[in-house]
Amino acid sequence: MIEEIIQQHPFIFLGIIIWSLAWKGFALWRSARLNDKWWFVALLIINTMGILEIFYLFVFSRREIKEKSIENTRSEES
Repeated sequence: MIEEIIQQHPFIFLGIIIWSLAWKGFALWRSARLNDKWWFVALLIINTMGILEIFYLFVFSRREIKEKSIENTRSEES
């Protein structure tokens, strides 16, 4: 059944692959830069067509960026 769908609509399938790889690549890059080892492994293993990656990029990684900038500000004040 999946093979028939892929044969009938190859461009849609290709679009899904490109969409997923783009979000996964950006999320893996950000998690590596932020040293989020557990997020990196989860993002690498779990395939959700970009949903988990988007959630990580716009929710969790932003929180960690803010926390790290606050820590840097505090260390500079000392």
